[in-house]
Amino acid sequence: MATVSHLSEHIRPAAHRLKTEEEALEAARRLASIFAERASERDVNRIIPYDEIDLLSQSGLLAITVPDEYGGADVSNAVLAEVIATLSEADGSIGQIPQNHFYILEALRTDGSEEQKKFFFGRALAGDRFGNALSETGTKTVGDYNTRLTADGIGYRINGRKFYSTGVLFAEWVVVFALDAEDQLTMSFVPRNTEGLQIIDDWDGFGQRTTGSGTTVLQNVYVNADAVVRHHLGFERATTIGSVGQIIHAGIDLGIARAAFKETIDFVRNKARPWMNSGVERASQDPLTIAKVGGLAIRLEAASALVERAGHKVDIAQVNPTAKNAIEATLAVAGAKVLTTEIALEATNTLFELAGTSSTKVGLNLDRHWRNARTHTLHDPVRWKYHVVGDYHLNDTLPPRNGAL
Repeated sequence: MATVSHLSEHIRPAAHRLKTEEEALEAARRLASIFAERASERDVNRIIPYDEIDLLSQSGLLAITVPDEYGGADVSNAVLAEVIATLSEADGSIGQIPQNHFYILEALRTDGSEEQKKFFFGRALAGDRFGNALSETGTKTVGDYNTRLTADGIGYRINGRKFYSTGVLFAEWVVVFALDAEDQLTMSFVPRNTEGLQIIDDWDGFGQRTTGSGTTVLQNVYVNADAVVRHHLGFERATTIGSVGQIIHAGIDLGIARAAFKETIDFVRNKARPWMNSGVERASQDPLTIAKVGGLAIRLEAASALVERAGHKVDIAQVNPTAKNAIEATLAVAGAKVLTTEIALEATNTLFELAGTSSTKVGLNLDRHWRNARTHTLHDPVRWKYHVVGDYHLNDTLPPRNGAL
């Protein structure tokens, strides 16, 4: 494909080729131990994790969903979610950065041409990163777009402005979602250094501060015809595009919840004082605290189990993409997203409730877990996931087909 000539000159060591799910999980655990060391510092000073994302590329984890026929490990979606949760427990921002990368790979698997799959799966195996240019502000809903793809000779031109472009600061390929002349949604792979493409590091959310979710400006950007995928097709039939994207979001929240729970245990055991009327020597002996931690641990385990179960349902729908299987995957992932959202918010709140006033010190930066959870859980509001599940069971209303489900 002609687009290869536009690749960035940034050279990294060759990415490791992971072959099994256990290798993927071990790689995630190894990187998590590294990422956790300076996670608080990166959050406080908004240090963008370029070096850490290079390590992620080199590890081979960014290619674990590449189908085996194209040389990938093709891990289960349960393992994918656990990899993301492991990274997010170490650093919630780093855990979110590859979410769109994996969504894009799933969309490519679903609707890319054979040549596109060979080329872009190959780039993923080499360690290339795909950043998202999807969301826009100023439209009627988050599902509406002003960005346009228009024909220009044998290729196309793209014009528009994207916000919340998670991961674009780190990407070799900016994947742009735009409407074509028939108002159908397309997905274009644009090399980062393409003329007319501008990436602005202006994300200023109070949480997930180092995700690289800036603004992408496209001014008459040229894209080859063979780099455009007809993304709308993935929502005109039973697919798992939305389920894969959503189970990764669930993994992010699950990881943040685990991080907060771990901080709670450490602080209550080693730093918190018992309440004066409790009659115990240590805060960890307070029966009310014990019960609170027990309840939190149980709900955290339940969320983990539902994410794993949902992942297996997505696997089934990928292998046998019937409408029934796709619906079951959608509903299971919706449930997983609900529980992980709730446990992330509960765990990050409970950290302060049980650890006490001293846990709010700025120098500890424990509030980053709540800020990360509160910010990330604003993705795809769970109130609508309750509605989708309830409406299906009560009224046989099929879940809508979109990337938010």
